[in-house]
Amino acid sequence: MKVTALETIYVDEHPNLLWVQVHTDEGPVGLGETYFGADAVEAHIHEFVAPYLLGQDPLHIERHAQRMTGYAGRGGSGAEMRGTSAVEIALWDIWGQFVDQPIYQLLGGASRDSVRVYNTCAGYQYVRKAPAQTTANFGLDSKAGPYEDLEGFLHRADEVAHSLLEMGINAMKIWPFDFAAEASGGTYISNQDLKKAIQPFEKIRHAVGDKMEIMAELHSLWNVPTARRIAEALEEFDLTWIEDPVRMDDPSQAAAICDAVQTPIAGGELLGQRYQFKQLVEQARMGVVIMDLVWGGGLSEGRKVASLCDSHGIPFAAHDCTGPVALTASTHLALHAPNMFIQEVVRAFYYGWYGELVTQLPPIEDGFIKAPTGPGLDIALNPDITKRKDARTRRSD
Repeated sequence: MKVTALETIYVDEHPNLLWVQVHTDEGPVGLGETYFGADAVEAHIHEFVAPYLLGQDPLHIERHAQRMTGYAGRGGSGAEMRGTSAVEIALWDIWGQFVDQPIYQLLGGASRDSVRVYNTCAGYQYVRKAPAQTTANFGLDSKAGPYEDLEGFLHRADEVAHSLLEMGINAMKIWPFDFAAEASGGTYISNQDLKKAIQPFEKIRHAVGDKMEIMAELHSLWNVPTARRIAEALEEFDLTWIEDPVRMDDPSQAAAICDAVQTPIAGGELLGQRYQFKQLVEQARMGVVIMDLVWGGGLSEGRKVASLCDSHGIPFAAHDCTGPVALTASTHLALHAPNMFIQEVVRAFYYGWYGELVTQLPPIEDGFIKAPTGPGLDIALNPDITKRKDARTRRSD
């Protein structure tokens, strides 16, 4: 079997989202995805990956994963790594189709039948078109559907908690501190702003007590002393974790927070490849390591990072606030990895626009998610995607 073409697909409605389809001469077409910087990622795929991969056997995934990034762009989760991640996931999809097995079987089989989910409380328009994440582009749209959870947690966190519990989801992540970080550049938070940001946590605990697990997202916006102050203020709420309080690409900063507070510290979604994760795991007392498969190297790297964490007794979690292929690939890894703690979902995305883009999604029931059981990823792009007026495709063959 040989790779015959690489095709990238983009729609104006979701300008941060890029899909790649890898075509073969024996029929299987693999699907991959990544997020942010679609133009730059597309350029890497067609200008570097395609000349290398065309004519190659797509089943030699490990070999290709080591070479697709190129001489430059190896570190972090920049455009080269995101492009490599998308193509790498597509190659796993091809392998699964070729042997008629789901990806979790190819990874070594399932260690569980399903994995618990938590809801990241974003809304339908969250970072859909913005090139960067700020409070100015939170994209609130309460008319889009019943799960405008960003507006919800900012103003009605107790109601959101009740709604999630009714669905069987008993964990939620919120980020009410971002406004203060933007005002001060992450160097300071006033007593007044600290009290304001803590109010959603108070509402949740008052409304549902310990029935709801809570995660606090700090988006790597803070310096060490201010992050420590916020983390200390949050300890009374017995959080499941505090995520990305400082830059996770500097393990010494992460260690300074991990060693100062009792709440588990989570992070890593913005890192790329196992080498950065190795530094984080070995130099900081992490409570949970989080990886985004479509940013950090794909399923090959994800399996290695999960194993690295397992060897250090650290739970692993997969990030998804990006797209339906990322969620599906992550769920396949979640079923395989024995130290997978929990899978992130955004119910506004899952029950909203995700279903408009692909043929099916991993099923969620009573707060647990399962991977599709068909070959490969067992999802495909909606056939009408490329027929849309706002669609753009580019093909190398």
